[in-house]
Amino acid sequence: MKGLLDLVILNYLRVSPMHGYQIIASIRKNFGVYFGPSTIYPLLNALEQKGYIKSVWNLDNDRPRKVYGLTPEGERLLSFTEDSLTHICHKLSTLNVNKVLMNGHVAKQLLPTLKSAEK
Repeated sequence: MKGLLDLVILNYLRVSPMHGYQIIASIRKNFGVYFGPSTIYPLLNALEQKGYIKSVWNLDNDRPRKVYGLTPEGERLLSFTEDSLTHICHKLSTLNVNKVLMNGHVAKQLLPTLKSAEK
């Protein structure tokens, strides 16, 4: 999960801008995993430095909060990643189908030999 955490965060921000605590709570609720502020905030800073997200201060509430949103560059990264993962999943499913077909083909070739060996 930790290796994909940046993509999870970018996906959340694709839907709606969020502050750090909302991200932490959403990950915990949806994945049952707790990543604390010492993990999330440095990752948010890194994503912002790379230009994938942008933050603004929301001063409308009693407590000022830094709210993060997805940038066009972040959207491009997500789209590219989704396309890549779709391609990889398709290839893997094709490999599994080919493996089953190949195993079935091999089994059909070996079946007469196995039956002869039983006699």
